[in-house]
Amino acid sequence: MADAAIGTEEKTGGITRREFLYYIWGASIALLAAQSAGLLIWFLLPKFREGEFGGNFILPLESIPGVNAPPNNFADGRFWLVNLDSNDPNDLFQPAPEDPPEMVGVAAIYKVCTHLGCIYPWIPANNRFECPCHGSKYRLDGRRIESPAPRTLDRFAMQFLDIDKNPIPGSESPLVDDFYQPVPIPDGAAFISVNTGARKLGPSQTLLCDFAGNCP
Repeated sequence: MADAAIGTEEKTGGITRREFLYYIWGASIALLAAQSAGLLIWFLLPKFREGEFGGNFILPLESIPGVNAPPNNFADGRFWLVNLDSNDPNDLFQPAPEDPPEMVGVAAIYKVCTHLGCIYPWIPANNRFECPCHGSKYRLDGRRIESPAPRTLDRFAMQFLDIDKNPIPGSESPLVDDFYQPVPIPDGAAFISVNTGARKLGPSQTLLCDFAGNCP
C-alpha cells in the first residue's frame, strides 16, 4: 500500500522522478558535448600573431626595393617584395608580349616554387629567381621563364598604411582574374602591410622562354 501511494504521488506532478533525473542527465551531457566542441573548434582554428607566417607583416616603407631593383627578402614571412615599372624596363624586368600594357607598383611574392614547393633564391648573376630543386626560373615579378613550374609564383595580399598605421583607402592589392596585382605607392604611405594568410595562386601563363625561342 505504501509503495502504491508513492507511485501515485510521483505521477501527480506531470513527470516521474525518474523522468526528471533523465532530463537532468541529458541536459548535462548536452552541455558537456557543446563545451567540448567549442574547445575543439577554438583549438583547431589557426591563430596567427602579427609578424609570424599566416598573419600580417607591417613593414616600413624603406623595406620596399627601388624600381625594378633586386627583390627584398623577408624570410620570416616567406615572401619577397618587388617594385615594378614596365614603363622603365631594365635587365631585371623586361616586359613580354602577353603582359598588361602597364605594370606599376609593389607586389609580395610567395617564396615557394610552384612546381614541388622548394624554396628558391634570387640569382643576381642571372637577374631572376631560380629553383635549385628542378630548375624552374622566374622573372622579377614572378612570371615563369622556364618549366617545370606549372604557373607563375603566388602572391600575397598587401595594403599601404599611413603614419598611424591606418589603411589608406584604395591601396589594397587589386584582383584581376583572381590574382593580386602590383599596387602603386600612394601619397602619405609610411608602412606596408603584407597578409601572408591571403594568398592567390599564380596563373598559368606562356613560358617567357617561348617568346625568345630558347626554351631547353
